[in-house]
Amino acid sequence: MFGRKDKERRMSLGSHLRELRIRLSWSAAFLVVGTVIGWFLFEPVFKILQAPLLEVTKARGIEAIVNFGTVVSAFDLRIQVSIFLGVLITSPFWLYNLWAFVSPGLKTRERRFTLGFVFSSVPLFLTGAYIAWTSLPSFVVVLIGFTPEGSSNVINASEYILFAIRIVLVFGLAFVMPVLLVLLNFANLLTGMAILKGWRLAVFVIAVVSALATPTADPMSMFLLMGPLSALYFVAVGVSVLNDKRRARRDAKLLGEELEVE
Repeated sequence: MFGRKDKERRMSLGSHLRELRIRLSWSAAFLVVGTVIGWFLFEPVFKILQAPLLEVTKARGIEAIVNFGTVVSAFDLRIQVSIFLGVLITSPFWLYNLWAFVSPGLKTRERRFTLGFVFSSVPLFLTGAYIAWTSLPSFVVVLIGFTPEGSSNVINASEYILFAIRIVLVFGLAFVMPVLLVLLNFANLLTGMAILKGWRLAVFVIAVVSALATPTADPMSMFLLMGPLSALYFVAVGVSVLNDKRRARRDAKLLGEELEVE
């Protein structure tokens, strides 16, 4: 009988490994297709990312050109951007495969929390990415403004494009952070009071991100961005504190029931 149970356990492990192989294969196939699509989208995406730089240099009368420093740098950049676009384009497919593999091992409540995290994170990430994209010309204005008069900027194409992509990703992730804090709280890894204790650091980081996104002389635009980010942080604190109280009441009730049984 023990041998039969052990065999069933081994079969269960084997089926999990087969499922993992299938999900990884599908995800890899989607990524390859997405990368091929990204290869053909490289030129329009490059023009879009280059547009803020060209607009600023034309408006300010500053000479700046995007330069490919070596023979293979254009090809290398195209590969990098194609892979990035492939991951981005196919994200619904490989995220679904990840969910399909993980979800059978989750309880109903855990599935609900995970789905809530995904559905709330996507619009927040897109909001942050959009703000970063609209703020990109401001970044370029400030950084190119340090160029001495009579000089010209020869900008490495790879560095500029990766800089633009990095800015978009950082801002997108900054908007997702409050949701991540709530997820950590619901996973019982972080308490609401622990999140609240770091409010000074959080507000400082939010102020820095807002200042970078709106590097203009008008402080109102900075506060217009700082307000929603701060509100999201304190909403995350409130939700986490309420969840801690609910968890404490549940634990006290279970402890009381155990004492009554004894």
